[in-house]
Amino acid sequence: MRVSPAWLLAILAVLVLGSPTSAEPVKIRLAWIAPVSNWGSLLLEKKDLARHLGQSYELEPVRYNGTPQMITALASGELDIADLAFSTLPIAIENAGLDDLRVIAGGLQDGLPGYYSQEYMVLADGPIKTVEDLKGRVVATVAAGAAVDVAIRGMLRRHELENKRDYTMVEAPLSTMRALLAEKKADLVPVVPPFSFDPELRKIARPLFLHSEVSGQTQLLMWTARKSFIDANRAAMVDFMEDALRITQWFLDPANHKAVMEISARITKQPPERFDWVFTEQDYYRDPTMLPELDALQKNVDLVRDLGFVKDDLAVVQYTDLSLIQEATTRLK
Repeated sequence: MRVSPAWLLAILAVLVLGSPTSAEPVKIRLAWIAPVSNWGSLLLEKKDLARHLGQSYELEPVRYNGTPQMITALASGELDIADLAFSTLPIAIENAGLDDLRVIAGGLQDGLPGYYSQEYMVLADGPIKTVEDLKGRVVATVAAGAAVDVAIRGMLRRHELENKRDYTMVEAPLSTMRALLAEKKADLVPVVPPFSFDPELRKIARPLFLHSEVSGQTQLLMWTARKSFIDANRAAMVDFMEDALRITQWFLDPANHKAVMEISARITKQPPERFDWVFTEQDYYRDPTMLPELDALQKNVDLVRDLGFVKDDLAVVQYTDLSLIQEATTRLK
Protein backbone atom coordinates (compact mmCIF):
# COMPACT_ATOMS: atom_id res chain seq x y z
CA MET A 1 0.00 0.00 0.00
CA ARG A 2 1.37 3.33 -1.02
CA VAL A 3 1.36 6.14 1.60
CA SER A 4 0.94 9.65 0.27
CA PRO A 5 3.48 12.33 1.23
CA ALA A 6 0.76 14.29 3.08
CA TRP A 7 -0.13 11.32 5.28
CA LEU A 8 3.53 10.61 5.91
CA LEU A 9 4.08 14.17 7.11
CA ALA A 10 1.05 13.95 9.39
CA ILE A 11 2.33 10.70 10.94
CA LEU A 12 5.77 12.20 11.50
CA ALA A 13 4.24 15.30 13.11
CA VAL A 14 2.34 13.15 15.61
CA LEU A 15 5.46 11.14 16.43
CA VAL A 16 7.58 14.25 16.93
CA LEU A 17 5.10 16.58 18.59
CA GLY A 18 2.83 14.11 20.29
CA SER A 19 -0.93 13.75 20.03
CA PRO A 20 -2.73 17.05 19.32
CA THR A 21 -5.27 16.19 22.02
CA SER A 22 -2.65 15.87 24.77
CA ALA A 23 -2.10 19.12 26.65
CA GLU A 24 0.34 20.11 29.35
CA PRO A 25 -1.24 20.55 32.79
CA VAL A 26 -2.17 24.14 33.57
CA LYS A 27 0.12 25.70 36.19
CA ILE A 28 -1.95 27.28 38.96
CA ARG A 29 0.05 29.58 41.23
CA LEU A 30 -1.79 29.92 44.53
CA ALA A 31 -0.90 32.52 47.17
CA TRP A 32 -0.70 32.01 50.92
CA ILE A 33 0.62 33.92 53.95
CA ALA A 34 0.39 32.04 57.24
CA PRO A 35 1.25 28.32 57.45
CA VAL A 36 -1.62 26.04 58.45
CA SER A 37 -4.12 28.92 58.49
CA ASN A 38 -4.08 29.35 54.69
CA TRP A 39 -5.11 26.49 52.41
CA GLY A 40 -2.22 27.23 50.07
CA SER A 41 0.18 25.91 52.68
CA LEU A 42 -1.75 22.65 53.12
CA LEU A 43 -3.22 21.39 49.87
CA LEU A 44 -0.11 19.57 48.68
CA GLU A 45 0.07 17.73 52.01
CA LYS A 46 -2.85 15.60 50.78
CA LYS A 47 -1.83 14.81 47.23
CA ASP A 48 -3.57 11.45 47.55
CA LEU A 49 -6.91 13.29 47.49
CA ALA A 50 -5.96 15.54 44.56
CA ARG A 51 -7.22 13.31 41.76
CA HIS A 52 -6.57 15.81 38.99
CA LEU A 53 -3.15 17.02 40.19
CA GLY A 54 -0.55 16.35 37.53
CA GLN A 55 -3.28 15.55 35.01
CA SER A 56 -5.16 18.74 34.15
CA TYR A 57 -3.25 21.09 36.47
CA GLU A 58 -0.08 21.54 38.50
CA LEU A 59 -0.20 23.50 41.75
CA GLU A 60 2.51 25.95 42.81
CA PRO A 61 1.87 27.51 46.24
CA VAL A 62 3.59 30.90 46.60
CA ARG A 63 4.11 32.63 49.95
CA TYR A 64 3.63 36.37 50.48
CA ASN A 65 4.07 38.63 53.51
CA GLY A 66 0.59 40.08 53.07
CA THR A 67 -2.30 40.41 50.67
CA PRO A 68 -1.28 43.84 49.25
CA GLN A 69 1.77 42.23 47.61
CA MET A 70 -0.54 39.77 45.87
CA ILE A 71 -2.20 42.62 43.98
CA THR A 72 1.07 43.48 42.24
CA ALA A 73 1.63 39.81 41.42
CA LEU A 74 -1.86 39.48 39.94
CA ALA A 75 -1.38 42.60 37.84
CA SER A 76 1.96 41.38 36.46
CA GLY A 77 0.72 37.86 35.71
CA GLU A 78 2.97 36.25 38.33
CA LEU A 79 0.04 34.86 40.34
CA ASP A 80 -3.16 33.07 39.34
CA ILE A 81 -5.18 32.71 42.55
CA ALA A 82 -4.72 35.35 45.24
CA ASP A 83 -5.90 34.71 48.79
CA LEU A 84 -7.04 38.31 49.15
CA ALA A 85 -8.50 39.92 52.25
CA PHE A 86 -11.75 41.87 52.30
CA SER A 87 -9.59 44.98 52.45
CA THR A 88 -7.41 44.30 49.43
CA LEU A 89 -10.28 43.19 47.17
CA PRO A 90 -11.62 46.73 46.56
CA ILE A 91 -8.09 48.16 46.46
CA ALA A 92 -7.16 45.69 43.70
CA ILE A 93 -10.29 46.48 41.70
CA GLU A 94 -10.41 50.26 42.06
CA ASN A 95 -6.85 51.38 42.72
CA ALA A 96 -4.96 48.76 40.73
CA GLY A 97 -7.50 48.62 37.92
CA LEU A 98 -8.10 44.86 38.12
CA ASP A 99 -11.76 45.18 37.21
CA ASP A 100 -11.83 41.61 35.89
CA LEU A 101 -11.02 40.20 39.36
CA ARG A 102 -13.53 37.66 40.67
CA VAL A 103 -14.14 36.09 44.07
CA ILE A 104 -14.19 32.37 43.31
CA ALA A 105 -14.23 30.77 46.78
CA GLY A 106 -14.31 31.59 50.44
CA GLY A 107 -11.56 31.12 52.99
CA LEU A 108 -11.33 32.28 56.58
CA GLN A 109 -14.19 33.90 58.43
CA ASP A 110 -13.60 35.92 61.59
CA GLY A 111 -16.11 36.92 64.23
CA LEU A 112 -18.50 33.97 64.15
CA PRO A 113 -19.78 33.30 67.68
CA GLY A 114 -17.76 30.60 69.37
CA TYR A 115 -14.84 30.74 66.92
CA TYR A 116 -11.48 32.49 66.97
CA SER A 117 -11.14 36.21 66.29
CA GLN A 118 -7.82 37.85 65.41
CA GLU A 119 -6.03 39.49 68.32
CA TYR A 120 -4.24 42.81 68.52
CA MET A 121 -1.79 42.48 71.37
CA VAL A 122 0.24 44.61 73.78
CA LEU A 123 2.73 43.72 76.49
CA ALA A 124 0.91 42.24 79.46
CA ASP A 125 2.97 44.28 81.94
CA GLY A 126 3.40 47.28 79.65
CA PRO A 127 2.00 50.81 79.76
CA ILE A 128 -0.79 50.27 77.21
CA LYS A 129 -4.03 49.58 79.07
CA THR A 130 -6.56 51.18 76.72
CA VAL A 131 -6.68 52.09 73.03
CA GLU A 132 -6.23 55.75 73.98
CA ASP A 133 -2.86 54.87 75.51
CA LEU A 134 -1.54 54.23 71.98
CA LYS A 135 -1.32 57.96 71.33
CA GLY A 136 2.29 58.78 70.51
CA ARG A 137 3.16 55.09 70.25
CA VAL A 138 4.35 52.70 67.53
CA VAL A 139 1.85 50.28 65.96
CA ALA A 140 2.88 47.33 63.78
CA THR A 141 1.09 46.27 60.62
CA VAL A 142 1.75 43.91 57.73
CA ALA A 143 1.15 46.43 54.95
CA ALA A 144 -1.13 49.36 54.26
CA GLY A 145 -4.53 48.03 53.29
CA ALA A 146 -4.08 44.53 54.71
CA ALA A 147 -6.95 43.15 56.80
CA VAL A 148 -5.08 43.63 60.07
CA ASP A 149 -4.11 47.13 58.96
CA VAL A 150 -7.73 48.10 58.29
CA ALA A 151 -8.83 46.70 61.65
CA ILE A 152 -6.14 48.64 63.51
CA ARG A 153 -6.94 51.92 61.76
CA GLY A 154 -10.65 51.35 62.23
CA MET A 155 -10.38 50.73 65.97
CA LEU A 156 -7.96 53.59 66.57
CA ARG A 157 -10.09 56.00 64.53
CA ARG A 158 -13.04 55.02 66.70
CA HIS A 159 -10.98 56.36 69.59
CA GLU A 160 -10.05 59.53 67.64
CA LEU A 161 -6.50 58.43 66.85
CA GLU A 162 -5.18 58.85 63.30
CA ASN A 163 -2.08 57.41 61.68
CA LYS A 164 0.90 59.83 61.43
CA ARG A 165 -0.90 62.42 63.50
CA ASP A 166 -1.34 60.40 66.69
CA TYR A 167 0.75 57.26 66.20
CA THR A 168 3.39 55.75 63.93
CA MET A 169 2.94 52.56 61.88
CA VAL A 170 5.76 50.17 60.98
CA GLU A 171 5.48 47.24 58.56
CA ALA A 172 6.74 43.73 59.34
CA PRO A 173 5.89 40.09 58.51
CA LEU A 174 3.44 38.33 60.81
CA SER A 175 6.15 35.89 61.88
CA THR A 176 8.16 38.72 63.49
CA MET A 177 5.40 40.30 65.57
CA ARG A 178 6.34 38.59 68.85
CA ALA A 179 9.92 39.82 68.54
CA LEU A 180 8.79 43.37 67.75
CA LEU A 181 6.65 43.42 70.87
CA ALA A 182 9.20 41.72 73.13
CA GLU A 183 11.96 44.10 72.01
CA LYS A 184 9.61 47.08 72.46
CA LYS A 185 9.98 48.13 68.84
CA ALA A 186 6.19 48.25 68.61
CA ASP A 187 3.55 48.85 71.27
CA LEU A 188 0.73 47.03 69.48
CA VAL A 189 1.05 44.06 67.11
CA PRO A 190 -1.50 42.03 65.12
CA VAL A 191 -1.29 38.27 65.58
CA VAL A 192 -3.00 35.46 63.68
CA PRO A 193 -2.88 31.66 63.95
CA PRO A 194 -0.57 29.85 64.23
CA PHE A 195 1.55 32.70 65.62
CA SER A 196 -1.12 33.74 68.12
CA PHE A 197 -0.87 30.35 69.85
CA ASP A 198 2.88 30.67 70.41
CA PRO A 199 3.35 29.96 74.16
CA GLU A 200 6.26 32.42 74.29
CA LEU A 201 3.98 35.16 72.99
CA ARG A 202 1.29 34.28 75.52
CA LYS A 203 3.82 34.66 78.34
CA ILE A 204 4.45 38.32 77.56
CA ALA A 205 1.34 39.62 75.77
CA ARG A 206 -2.39 40.10 76.10
CA PRO A 207 -5.05 41.17 73.58
CA LEU A 208 -6.02 44.83 73.67
CA PHE A 209 -8.92 44.21 71.28
CA LEU A 210 -10.24 41.60 68.85
CA HIS A 211 -10.99 41.85 65.15
CA SER A 212 -14.65 41.07 65.82
CA GLU A 213 -14.89 44.24 67.92
CA VAL A 214 -13.99 46.27 64.84
CA SER A 215 -16.13 44.78 62.10
CA GLY A 216 -18.23 41.95 63.51
CA GLN A 217 -18.47 38.93 61.21
CA THR A 218 -15.78 39.21 58.56
CA GLN A 219 -15.09 37.31 55.36
CA LEU A 220 -11.44 37.67 56.20
CA LEU A 221 -9.83 35.93 53.22
CA MET A 222 -11.12 34.57 49.92
CA TRP A 223 -9.72 33.10 46.73
CA THR A 224 -9.77 35.48 43.79
CA ALA A 225 -8.70 35.08 40.17
CA ARG A 226 -8.85 37.20 37.04
CA LYS A 227 -11.65 36.44 34.59
CA SER A 228 -9.15 36.11 31.75
CA PHE A 229 -7.38 33.27 33.59
CA ILE A 230 -10.67 31.58 34.50
CA ASP A 231 -11.96 31.72 30.92
CA ALA A 232 -8.71 30.39 29.46
CA ASN A 233 -8.43 27.51 31.95
CA ARG A 234 -11.95 26.77 33.08
CA ALA A 235 -11.81 22.97 32.91
CA ALA A 236 -8.56 22.82 34.87
CA MET A 237 -9.89 25.31 37.42
CA VAL A 238 -12.99 23.19 38.06
CA ASP A 239 -10.76 20.15 38.50
CA PHE A 240 -8.62 22.09 40.96
CA MET A 241 -11.69 23.25 42.88
CA GLU A 242 -12.95 19.67 43.09
CA ASP A 243 -9.64 18.55 44.58
CA ALA A 244 -9.51 21.57 46.93
CA LEU A 245 -13.02 20.81 48.21
CA ARG A 246 -12.16 17.19 48.85
CA ILE A 247 -8.97 18.15 50.72
CA THR A 248 -10.68 20.94 52.66
CA GLN A 249 -13.36 18.59 53.92
CA TRP A 250 -10.71 16.06 54.96
CA PHE A 251 -8.88 18.66 57.04
CA LEU A 252 -12.12 19.86 58.65
CA ASP A 253 -13.28 16.35 59.58
CA PRO A 254 -12.77 15.87 63.37
CA ALA A 255 -11.93 12.22 62.70
CA ASN A 256 -8.69 13.40 61.06
CA HIS A 257 -7.69 15.84 63.79
CA LYS A 258 -4.67 13.90 65.05
CA ALA A 259 -3.29 13.53 61.52
CA VAL A 260 -3.91 17.25 60.89
CA MET A 261 -1.95 18.12 64.03
CA GLU A 262 0.96 16.03 62.77
CA ILE A 263 0.89 17.69 59.35
CA SER A 264 0.77 21.12 60.97
CA ALA A 265 3.73 20.25 63.16
CA ARG A 266 5.76 19.01 60.22
CA ILE A 267 5.31 22.09 58.04
CA THR A 268 5.97 24.51 60.91
CA LYS A 269 8.69 22.42 62.61
CA GLN A 270 6.91 22.62 65.96
CA PRO A 271 5.62 19.93 68.35
CA PRO A 272 2.23 18.44 67.36
CA GLU A 273 0.71 19.24 70.77
CA ARG A 274 0.87 22.94 69.90
CA PHE A 275 -1.82 22.36 67.27
CA ASP A 276 -4.69 21.03 69.34
CA TRP A 277 -6.59 24.19 68.33
CA VAL A 278 -6.30 23.77 64.56
CA PHE A 279 -9.62 23.44 62.68
CA THR A 280 -11.60 23.48 65.92
CA GLU A 281 -13.74 26.23 67.45
CA GLN A 282 -10.52 27.75 68.80
CA ASP A 283 -9.60 28.45 65.17
CA TYR A 284 -11.14 30.60 62.44
CA TYR A 285 -14.38 29.39 60.92
CA ARG A 286 -14.07 27.75 57.50
CA ASP A 287 -17.12 26.82 55.48
CA PRO A 288 -16.74 23.18 54.30
CA THR A 289 -18.46 24.14 51.03
CA MET A 290 -15.77 26.81 50.46
CA LEU A 291 -18.48 29.40 49.76
CA PRO A 292 -17.88 33.00 50.90
CA GLU A 293 -20.31 34.92 53.11
CA LEU A 294 -21.13 37.71 50.65
CA ASP A 295 -23.36 39.78 52.95
CA ALA A 296 -20.56 40.04 55.50
CA LEU A 297 -18.04 40.72 52.74
CA GLN A 298 -20.10 43.65 51.46
CA LYS A 299 -20.13 45.25 54.92
CA ASN A 300 -16.39 44.63 55.26
CA VAL A 301 -15.69 46.26 51.90
CA ASP A 302 -17.81 49.26 52.91
CA LEU A 303 -15.53 49.73 55.94
CA VAL A 304 -12.51 49.90 53.61
CA ARG A 305 -14.24 52.71 51.71
CA ASP A 306 -15.13 54.52 54.95
CA LEU A 307 -11.45 54.47 55.96
CA GLY A 308 -10.50 56.13 52.66
CA PHE A 309 -8.57 53.31 51.00
CA VAL A 310 -10.96 53.51 48.03
CA LYS A 311 -13.33 56.28 46.97
CA ASP A 312 -16.24 54.50 45.36
CA ASP A 313 -18.85 52.00 46.45
CA LEU A 314 -18.23 48.47 45.25
CA ALA A 315 -21.00 45.91 44.76
CA VAL A 316 -19.29 42.66 45.73
CA VAL A 317 -21.76 40.51 43.82
CA GLN A 318 -20.61 42.07 40.54
CA TYR A 319 -17.10 40.76 41.18
CA THR A 320 -18.06 37.25 42.23
CA ASP A 321 -18.06 34.05 40.18
CA LEU A 322 -18.98 31.00 42.22
CA SER A 323 -19.73 28.82 39.19
CA LEU A 324 -16.38 27.00 39.49
CA ILE A 325 -16.91 25.91 43.08
CA GLN A 326 -20.57 25.13 42.42
CA GLU A 327 -19.70 22.86 39.48
CA ALA A 328 -17.00 21.18 41.54
CA THR A 329 -19.48 20.62 44.37
CA THR A 330 -21.89 18.73 42.11
CA ARG A 331 -19.10 16.24 41.31
CA LEU A 332 -18.71 15.30 44.98
CA LYS A 333 -22.38 14.48 45.49
